[in-house]
Amino acid sequence: MATKRTPSFDSYNPATGEVAGTYPIMTTKEVTTTVLHARNASAQWQKLGFTGRKKVLLAWSSLIINRVDQIAALVSEETGKPIGDAKLEVSIAVGHIGWAARHAEEIMRTSYRAPGLLMANMSATVQRSPLGVVGVIGPWNYPIFTPVGSISYALAAGNTVVFKPSEYTPGVGMWLAEVFNEVAPFADIFTTITGLGETGGALCASGIDKLSFTGSTRTAKLVAAQCAANMTPVVLECGGKDPVIVASDANLERAVDATMWSAMANAGQSCIGAERVYVDEKVADKFVALAVELAKTIHAGAPGDGNYGPATMPSQLKVIQSHIKAAIKDGGTCAYGGPESVKPPFVQPVILLDVPEGSAAMQEETFGPTIIINSVRNMHEAIELSNASGYGLGANVWSKRQGKRIAAELECGMVAINSTFSFAAIASVPFGGVKQSGYGRVHGPEGLLEYTYPRTVVRTRFNLPMNFLSFKRKASEEKLVVTLTRWLKGRLG
Repeated sequence: MATKRTPSFDSYNPATGEVAGTYPIMTTKEVTTTVLHARNASAQWQKLGFTGRKKVLLAWSSLIINRVDQIAALVSEETGKPIGDAKLEVSIAVGHIGWAARHAEEIMRTSYRAPGLLMANMSATVQRSPLGVVGVIGPWNYPIFTPVGSISYALAAGNTVVFKPSEYTPGVGMWLAEVFNEVAPFADIFTTITGLGETGGALCASGIDKLSFTGSTRTAKLVAAQCAANMTPVVLECGGKDPVIVASDANLERAVDATMWSAMANAGQSCIGAERVYVDEKVADKFVALAVELAKTIHAGAPGDGNYGPATMPSQLKVIQSHIKAAIKDGGTCAYGGPESVKPPFVQPVILLDVPEGSAAMQEETFGPTIIINSVRNMHEAIELSNASGYGLGANVWSKRQGKRIAAELECGMVAINSTFSFAAIASVPFGGVKQSGYGRVHGPEGLLEYTYPRTVVRTRFNLPMNFLSFKRKASEEKLVVTLTRWLKGRLG
């Protein structure tokens, strides 16, 4: 009798089209069972305490960095990005694991709150407890850095984790769990499940205690709606249309170099990558000339050949080309490249100028190696246009004297002044967006606290002669409460 074939899917090397690996499509029952095992392991993982969990996480981070060549090769194979870029991604991810492991105890420490004069006989504290089982759905563009920003913080906080990597990079997700299990004290602390969209949906409905999702805004809304059915809270890190503001006093050489890297690195497949640039008209011509000059030295190609790789997700090529054509149709011009720059599976650099704000190329996330440069009369106009987007993830500001002022007026979750991407590499600061770019935070203290819940504990230290919370209280005592409240007006609270 023939055995029943387990449904599976292939991941591909996007630069060559060759099969990189074959992985099972896990069923709803298998996902539910995996989550149940993670829940059974949860209490034991919590009992290890902060010190025990820190040892495991630091051992995991050491294994990853010691095998950086191995994992970087796998990341490169599944995404098409250069090996050097993959190694940089791994290094930053390892830094986040170490930070979360070392700071969890300090950040989750019980806090003591002032009870106020009326409740002076009480001790008021707030404890932080892990949620239980956290589900993580990761993206393909940064298949180790991005999910680790949720996984490591959730684990450090005392949760067990079930991870569903993108179907484009399942091998990276499997590798992470396999290496973790080499140092894990017992099974089911961190598990990877593989599959397509239905498998991710099964994770949303599996009874997890929180879900961390990274992906498109459209998919995020579907994920949030599915999780809402079970009152499962979510962290959503979605797309962006990140602006770059360049003032007249900016160091143009540095601004151009960083902006072009931000826009083109990883084939433009970065949610915090530069997509639209607002340059003071006084320096716009020079900025554009420098950008075009630099673009001539950049080209897409297979790992080892190009400065960046192919489009990892083939369907994105149509979006990129449609945005280039829309920009031109709506009145923009090409300073470098154009529709012909899209040569599957690669897209060569494209620089567009003077694209109207209402164009789809300015309003929708392109997620490709293109950049739009528009000149503005002043920084007030640049700020207004930056904020007019429905997205609010990251932003870059280039100015020697105005950086802090401009940054304070931007409606986004993160701003880099005279740098780019830096906020992603600093483990102590939160990462996340506003508006259509999502909500919740990963990284930093906020990222640890996302995977906990607060428990208020109030204890009577000594008894007062009057008991306000009793049916036996007297009218004179009620009057005293009102008098004291009127007098105190919230003071000593």
